[in-house]
Amino acid sequence: MTDRIPVNPGTVEWCGDNPGIYLKQDPEGDWSSLAVYFRVTLSPHGRGHIMLLLEQPDSAAGFPDANNLCITDNDALTDYLLDDFIRYFPTFRGRAGIDGMSRLPMKSRRCEGDMKSVYRELMSADGVECCLEWRRLGEPFAVEVTPKDCATGAHDMYSVFFEAGDASISVNGVSFDGRVTDRLFFGQTMSTAFLAVSETWVRPRS
Repeated sequence: MTDRIPVNPGTVEWCGDNPGIYLKQDPEGDWSSLAVYFRVTLSPHGRGHIMLLLEQPDSAAGFPDANNLCITDNDALTDYLLDDFIRYFPTFRGRAGIDGMSRLPMKSRRCEGDMKSVYRELMSADGVECCLEWRRLGEPFAVEVTPKDCATGAHDMYSVFFEAGDASISVNGVSFDGRVTDRLFFGQTMSTAFLAVSETWVRPRS
């Protein structure tokens, strides 16, 4: 086994929380709706909160024609995460919804739940109330991956994950289509709804 070193000499890019919900109507088909949330505590662009929802991932339409939207309180951080991270995530890669989504300034945010049975992240903008809800949460487990297995292909990533047996995405009280399913992730079968907390992304020293 390769010896582990106590200090990673790479550059810390950002850290925070990064839960997600990916839903399918047909378990064998493509994703029907996607959501990812960022609570960033450290980054080159400071702290911030971002909720990105794609009710029609392959449609270059924005709100209100489609519930493809991004609510944020830090535009520079949003651009950074979109360009250097989200667009590289396999689930979001090449999605027209990212280019067509509407970006809205955050009006309010809050979280609810105990992270044992249920947990919610809620954000609002003018005329829009969004809710991500994770249910039937499992036990936390630690993840440590190198660029070979990381979503961007360029980072070491450390995080604590909770799988959710059920989850929902809603805008103004209307839930998106699709259900939680399973996927191969980190070399094992995992739920497509998850909490990821205390997450840290490090660019290895070249």
